[in-house]
Parts: sequence; structure tokens; C-alpha cells
Amino acid sequence: MTAPKVFGIAGWKNSGKTGLAVRLVTEFTRRGYKISTIKHAHHDFDIDKVGADSYRHRQAGAHEVTIVSGTRYAIMHELRGASEPAFEEILARLAPCDLVLIEGYKREPIPKIEARRLEAANRQPLAPSDPHISAIAADHAVTDTALPVFDLDDIGAIADFIAGIVGLETPRP
Repeated sequence: MTAPKVFGIAGWKNSGKTGLAVRLVTEFTRRGYKISTIKHAHHDFDIDKVGADSYRHRQAGAHEVTIVSGTRYAIMHELRGASEPAFEEILARLAPCDLVLIEGYKREPIPKIEARRLEAANRQPLAPSDPHISAIAADHAVTDTALPVFDLDDIGAIADFIAGIVGLETPRP
């Protein structure tokens, strides 16, 4: 099995990563591609409602809980003190797709675009110290780089750039 094509979106808190990821998923899907995403959270999170049956299964000690309906399914895996899984392990669990967009995981050696916004919590550029950043998307002028710079809202151009970098083929109908 071939490894999926991956492209990352890196940036500090409030840099526009999520908005960019959502708009890119919309654009690539509109173009006919099958897109998956991986979002790295730096904090405890929960996608389950307190009191729900699946929540009660987890609280009782289940290692994995799968919720299945006619519309979707989700698998929650409790680490129960184990280490966070490696990026490659998470990637390997995904179903085949045309492209996996990665939000976060800014230290992974994958091609990525750096999102920058004036309102970001930290304005320190990531690109100078990360050779895997291949472009910058910003809501302000960026002149201190030789990398391609896109307007954060120019989703068509950013999608074209990503497609070129990862070698996305035209989707088959």
C-alpha cells in the first residue's frame, strides 16, 4: 500500500490554521478529491457527551469505543496513560484518500504551509527554522522570505500550490 499524500498547515495559536484547513477541504472536495484531515490538539479534548452510552463505556474502562450509525462512525481510543501515538501510526489508521491535510504537528518533517495572522498569539515566524515549510499564507505583507507568499484568503492559489507540491492527479469521475 502506498503512503498517502500529506500536506501540513503550521502556525501559532490564532494564526488561521483551522480556517485555512476548512477552506482547503471545501476547495479540494469541490474539485472532486477525497480529503482526510488530522488535527493535533495540545490539550485534553473530548468528543463525547457526559452521560451518553459511549461516554459511560469509556468511563467503565473500555480501551476503544466505536459509535456507529447510518451516517457516520467514530472510534475513540483511550490512551490510559500510554504515550501519544506517533504521527505515522495515526496516518496509517486512515482510509485511503487523495490527500491528508494535517493541522498542527508543526515539527513533523512533512511539506507544509505556515499560516500567519496579525492577531496570532505568537508572531515569531516558523519558516526560518523549518526547512519543510514550502510557503506562507498571511493576512499581511510578508517580505522577509524567499518562499512563495499567499494571501490567507486566496484558497484557489493555495490549493493549486499544494496540489503541485504533493503531485495530486486530476480526480477521476
